[in-house]
Amino acid sequence: MKTKILITILTSGLLLFSCSNHKGNKEKTSAGKVGKPKQEINSQKTDNSMAKPIYLTKADFLTKVANYEQNPDKWVYLGDKPCIIDFYADWCGPCKMIAPILEELAQEYEGQIYIYKVDTDAEQELAADFGIRSIPTLLFCPMNENPQMAQGALPKDVLKEVIEEVLLKKS
Repeated sequence: MKTKILITILTSGLLLFSCSNHKGNKEKTSAGKVGKPKQEINSQKTDNSMAKPIYLTKADFLTKVANYEQNPDKWVYLGDKPCIIDFYADWCGPCKMIAPILEELAQEYEGQIYIYKVDTDAEQELAADFGIRSIPTLLFCPMNENPQMAQGALPKDVLKEVIEEVLLKKS
């Protein structure tokens, strides 16, 4: 069933709601700099009462998700809960569409899964290591299984179905 869900996701035409991963469309901040300030990229929860997505650098990824440099031939997930990793960019329209949905899901599934975000502009090497060519790209990492990837801005009901069936194994 889980394979059917992800195949449906990948072939459903939702790929139309993705951006190619290039820098030509980036917006500038009021300070004239491109992208997020470094402090925001590395921030975790800002409000202790509500779960939020966690922003990862490559160093964070290697310690919290998978050290693929140390284990290049085998996926070894390091987390204690399943996770979703959102490869995104600030200038990407579909990424902006899915961001509030991921925030809602982080709150709804607090304590059950992690939702991570990787800024592909700030973490170009990490994005390249995973072959990210279109954003948003979501990497679903269940416990003790290989990760599965989907591209495009998926609707909340599809994301919930994947969380329930693939990550939490509730069906």
